[in-house]
Amino acid sequence: MFLKKTADVGEKNGVAYLNGKVKFQGVSLNVYSYSVDGVLIDTGSQSLDKFFEDFIAETDFDQVMISHFHEDHTGCAAYIEKTKNLPIFLNEKTIDYCTKRADYPMYRKLFWGSRKPFQAKAMPRMFSSRNATWDVIDTPGHSHDHKVFLNRNTGQLFTGDLFVSERTKVLLAEESIPEIIHSLERVLTYDFQNVFCSHAGFLKDGRTALERKRDYLLSIQREVLTLFEEGYMAEEIRNKLFPKKYPIVKFSGGEWDALHIVTSILNEKT
Repeated sequence: MFLKKTADVGEKNGVAYLNGKVKFQGVSLNVYSYSVDGVLIDTGSQSLDKFFEDFIAETDFDQVMISHFHEDHTGCAAYIEKTKNLPIFLNEKTIDYCTKRADYPMYRKLFWGSRKPFQAKAMPRMFSSRNATWDVIDTPGHSHDHKVFLNRNTGQLFTGDLFVSERTKVLLAEESIPEIIHSLERVLTYDFQNVFCSHAGFLKDGRTALERKRDYLLSIQREVLTLFEEGYMAEEIRNKLFPKKYPIVKFSGGEWDALHIVTSILNEKT
């Protein structure tokens, strides 16, 4: 099987980054690792280790903050543990999971590789870097352990997978639209300017982008509930609101599907 792997490195507003990309049979995925003020945020995927490990080796940092346990964010954590005597922080809910061998579907291993076990420390509610104080904000929805990081001094917000795109069309089975809405609303109570997403990269006017995503999800929630009250079933609602079929749905065996958008909304109602 042929995977095309590439990476871009750069700097934006004092934040260094590596954006690794994997493409296979029409499905293209990417993920960022960021470094700023002695903090490495997320470690990239094991499948792109030759890029991320070089970035990690060449980057000056004192600590690692991981937004959540998914393999495209934790894939090179074991390399850091092996090569650098530095603390790695993760939500305590998934520390034990990450000490074990990777356990997720084969298509995800194809794209992101097999994440090796690593040891992490419990994520604090706030932390200090070389020149700044940071807030760690609970933002479940994409995953139950998801966190975002706000540099109080610069107003830079690192959103992990909270944003990804403004108009969500497919959802991972474990995700929850109502929880993502609540998390977006929580984050929007903070003062921030620049937004750095783990997949969309730097967001110009990031606050407005997060507001648009929240408003879009609220509108989808209303449409789903209205159609359900009119007697439509979950799959019928999916077909009406999200008729386009995306390659990732078939490729993932349904782990990614617009149906999960609908069911996560209906599950909260019941």
